[in-house]
Amino acid sequence: MKHLNGTILQFFKFCVVGLSNTLISYIIYVLLVYLGVHYIAANIAAFIISVANSFFWSHKFVFKDETGGSRNLIHALMKTYASYAFSGFVVSTLLLYVFIDVSGISKYIAPFLVLPVTVPLNYILNKKWAFKTPKRDGEKSNEKDQYSCTVL
Repeated sequence: MKHLNGTILQFFKFCVVGLSNTLISYIIYVLLVYLGVHYIAANIAAFIISVANSFFWSHKFVFKDETGGSRNLIHALMKTYASYAFSGFVVSTLLLYVFIDVSGISKYIAPFLVLPVTVPLNYILNKKWAFKTPKRDGEKSNEKDQYSCTVL
């Protein structure tokens, strides 16, 4: 139960960082679209800047380095961009296309409609891959036990 509470708190922190990230991304996206930049190019620029913001705050606030400072930041940054490239860019761009070009939804509203898909996906990819704490020598993985629960 203690681990579940920690996971819920961590997901909440991820959502707080994600909210700031979404605001930054959306402001950049809207500004560029308003200036005449195609929505996909605007999405690319917003993606690059917002992932850098997300990485900084995820490293400092959400997935704190519990390795005593031995986390390779460049490696974690590359993994963060890769995970967001899939979930936050490929998935969101495909959904933007469907919402805007296929469904006719406003290009100013469509970015909010992708969030229920991309937020949980981003959290899982960041927790399980980009910011995963490496096992120390001799440490056994207890991952199965951490996510199992008993139904009474």
